[in-house]
Amino acid sequence: MSATTAMPLHLDDSEIAPEENRRRRRRRGGAGERPGWFVYTALSFVLLASLLPYYWSLLIGSGDSSTIRDPNMSWIPGGNFFANAAAVVNNEAVNFWTALWNSIWSSTVIALSVVFFSTLAGWAFAKLRFKGGNILLIFVIATMAVPTQLGVVPLYILFADLGWTGQIGAIIVPALVTAFGVFWMTQYLRQTVPDELIEAARVDGANSFRTFMTVGLPAARPAAAMLGLFTFVTAWNNFFWPFIVLDPQNPTLPVALQLLQSNYFVDYSIVLAGVLLATIPLLILFVFTGKQLVSGIMAGAVKG
Repeated sequence: MSATTAMPLHLDDSEIAPEENRRRRRRRGGAGERPGWFVYTALSFVLLASLLPYYWSLLIGSGDSSTIRDPNMSWIPGGNFFANAAAVVNNEAVNFWTALWNSIWSSTVIALSVVFFSTLAGWAFAKLRFKGGNILLIFVIATMAVPTQLGVVPLYILFADLGWTGQIGAIIVPALVTAFGVFWMTQYLRQTVPDELIEAARVDGANSFRTFMTVGLPAARPAAAMLGLFTFVTAWNNFFWPFIVLDPQNPTLPVALQLLQSNYFVDYSIVLAGVLLATIPLLILFVFTGKQLVSGIMAGAVKG
């Protein structure tokens, strides 16, 4: 028998834990690993499909009136974009600079108003207890099923009696708050803000509105950023109601660009150049707010 006796091998817990954690990560399906080639391929396809309409508009907008009918059209942009853009800007019937300011002003006011009032109403539905609150919320949600076209005639009669037709306020006032915004903020605040935080604010002597400003509004920042951005884009692209209530001398950008098609012959190179000009402010907005928007969404996801 050997003089040396085999001793059992004991591993420290600190040596076992890393290997066990690696096994658990593999069993969970690679959590924390980088996406594979399929994810990048799918995202690249979505990106190209999203950019194709803009590139097509650039091809037509940088050509001339015959470019859109040319079967051998080159996929390289031409050199007429700035000339076509100047034709849009200098067109007296379009009132481009007036339309640009009207779109910026109305879209900004509408976005800020929708964010504030929707967050305020969402806070009330999510965190305040009052009789009939659920029924009232259901009624607000049900209004989203009503087509916008049904309210155009009475709304126009109302603003005509007020003498607001042709003024930019006629498109701002009806959009100061939306049912979707109220529902969106209600759901977010209901899941994000704990009731204990509200009770702590009340113990400190804060009233309902101060509690909303110090607790609810900061907590709602990620969802409010999403709501504000999409509301701004929706208001910017709105054509139906501004086309009805505004005059050609005081239009928004979608209404002004429609005037480029009022002739018997439509030069689509000029029309699409104007469309690209109207899209540039939105692209600039996404470039400057995209990082803050994503970081706000991730902060809300981690907090939830």
